[in-house]
Amino acid sequence: MRVLVVEDEERIARFLKKGLEEESYAVDIAPDGPAALDWVAGAEYDLILLDVMLPGLNGFEVCRILRDRGVQTPILMLTARDEVDDRVQGLDVGADDYLPKPFAFKELLARMRALTRRAAAASTPSTTLRLADLELDTITHVAKRGNREIELTAKEYALLEYFLRHPRRPLTRTMIRESIWGYDYYGASNVVDVYVRHLRRKLEANGEPPLIHTIRGVGYKIDDPE
Repeated sequence: MRVLVVEDEERIARFLKKGLEEESYAVDIAPDGPAALDWVAGAEYDLILLDVMLPGLNGFEVCRILRDRGVQTPILMLTARDEVDDRVQGLDVGADDYLPKPFAFKELLARMRALTRRAAAASTPSTTLRLADLELDTITHVAKRGNREIELTAKEYALLEYFLRHPRRPLTRTMIRESIWGYDYYGASNVVDVYVRHLRRKLEANGEPPLIHTIRGVGYKIDDPE
């Protein structure tokens, strides 16, 4: 799941990014309203965490502009202002939920899961992704190949979910890296190849035919066994 955090306080932004990445989210940070609009124009997100008190454009204005542009991504507004009128204004301009600061990180995660479940239910009746004999439950994060359950790390799960949401489609290493690790990743350049190798080993641990195929000069795709 890819999340945009719109937060001008650097300490809070770092805290949210670190915590969400530990929960297997890919996170991008926008420090103000105009930057948030640019990020959303250039990428697809599963959820937007939007602070109200922002420089440039405040969160209410950003939310209204996004909805006017037809962006339907769930928006969870975060603010230190807990007045009823503020909550009503946020919901009136198109926010899906409202969480006052300070908040418990557990509650934030629970609200995010609730919003993404509602969005998934509105777009598809199933929360299970399938290809051949492989299935992935996006709520419980349980992966199975046939009757065999596959234990995945957070990044392996995120990688497998990304593949299964784009079946039979060639995906470049840049697309994969930006979707799973975010635009600001500056780690090892071969991180995608390393994790694909780990994931393949687990998917083929009992000698099953390969589902993740290398496309020379491009990247990878997940498809039926050849």
